[in-house]
Amino acid sequence: MKVQVTKSADYSVAILEGRVDTTNAGELERAMSEIIEGGSNKIILDCSGLNYISSSGLSVFLLIQKKMTPLKGQFRLCSLQPGIREIFDISGFSSTFSLFSDKESAMKW
Repeated sequence: MKVQVTKSADYSVAILEGRVDTTNAGELERAMSEIIEGGSNKIILDCSGLNYISSSGLSVFLLIQKKMTPLKGQFRLCSLQPGIREIFDISGFSSTFSLFSDKESAMKW
């Protein structure tokens, strides 16, 4: 898994590549926590390069969503591949997260 973060005045975009599973979920959690602790309360998670997510990865997504709530922040996911989107639909997470088809749509706060 690789996480690349870009920042602007309004938001932070974290681009995920590869797999998120039990072996690297902690790494993703640390990377996302650093973004939040750095003062970002608007985060877009670009999942265009995400090709697998386990329940451990989904747990990290939920944790980030919960961390954003008291900050009155926004956590948006975009560009989910069809297989990943299906996992979100089956698990009921599609209604838990703000999902967007692309980064440009997610950036319209």
